Amino acid sequence: MIFVKRIYEWIEVRLGVKELVEKNLTGYLLPRNINFWYSMGSIILFIFAVQVVTGMLLLIYYVPDADKAYSSVTAIMNRVPFGWLIRTCHAIGSSMMVLFLLLHMLSVMFMGSYKRPRELNWLSGFILFSLVQVICLTGYLLPWSQLSFWATTVATNSIGAIPLVGQFIVEFLRGGKLVGPPTLGRFFTLHVAVIPVLIASVVGVHLFLLERIGVSKPPFGLDNTKNRWQGDAFRYDEHTGGIPFFPNYILQDMTSIAIYFSLFAAVVFFCPGIFFPNDAFIQANPFQTPAHIKPEWYFLANYQTLKLFPNEFIGLSIQGAAMTFLALLPFIDWGNEKHPLKRPLFMVCAIGGILLYIGLSIWGHYS
Repeated sequence: MIFVKRIYEWIEVRLGVKELVEKNLTGYLLPRNINFWYSMGSIILFIFAVQVVTGMLLLIYYVPDADKAYSSVTAIMNRVPFGWLIRTCHAIGSSMMVLFLLLHMLSVMFMGSYKRPRELNWLSGFILFSLVQVICLTGYLLPWSQLSFWATTVATNSIGAIPLVGQFIVEFLRGGKLVGPPTLGRFFTLHVAVIPVLIASVVGVHLFLLERIGVSKPPFGLDNTKNRWQGDAFRYDEHTGGIPFFPNYILQDMTSIAIYFSLFAAVVFFCPGIFFPNDAFIQANPFQTPAHIKPEWYFLANYQTLKLFPNEFIGLSIQGAAMTFLALLPFIDWGNEKHPLKRPLFMVCAIGGILLYIGLSIWGHYS
């Protein structure tokens, strides 16, 4: 025990661990009426960690070559010990990350947590959501199945509708005029080496902003804490009278992660087929176009929007305008009121947008 104590004292003198713990864990206070929706960020971090670990394990056996990619994925599923579990967790985890990012953004919207002084938190979160969609798109091609090949063909074709630079971007992404081996190499590089670094960087920025500005108070529920601010820059200090981050909030986060993991395991073990259509088990054939190819669920609304307009550029412009509006939401809705029921125009627009997104997704799935 004396030896351990001396090691602790040696580390304490050099790092000041006690001060760090008191400042960022036990001494970091949160509002008392904090709710389940505040755990979404921790669940997303957990999913991202699982994706990194399972992705690294898949890299041991995956071969990023057009002639060997599909057979390597088949070998992972059928011959590598627990390979089917790792691949299934990675594939389903990508959808779960998009889903919980959407839920997180919706909760932030309805609780008004994007308002001053948290505009940069919202922007970094929006960039993170966009990067996750891109990494899902690039990873979709890697199994080199009929589904992934033709879904990538459809997705990259739509980019060509952008005036002047559209065709150049398409050929740059594909490495040629058509989806082929160069496309697989480029998407593999983006999926494994480029976008994960960008996502980790944006996550770091998002967490820094969260620590710097602090957690916003829910606009509803009973709470007797008070915010304390310093200066015109709105430097957050603490919620006086609140609950400590550790152990209270940590336990809440762990409970939420455990519930998520239970639901995730249920999907992985009992109904993984909802994420693996039949075309996902057929090797890519550039000379045989499947009758019904649809993108993943989170791209169905975009897919259906493009189908509604004879000119793809109009469809892309509408989607671009919607995404721009969403990114600039803190600067458009700049009022101080945060309670959703006291913002009727916001409620109408938000619920209408959600219903439109769900409706277009269902329409795209069955059309």
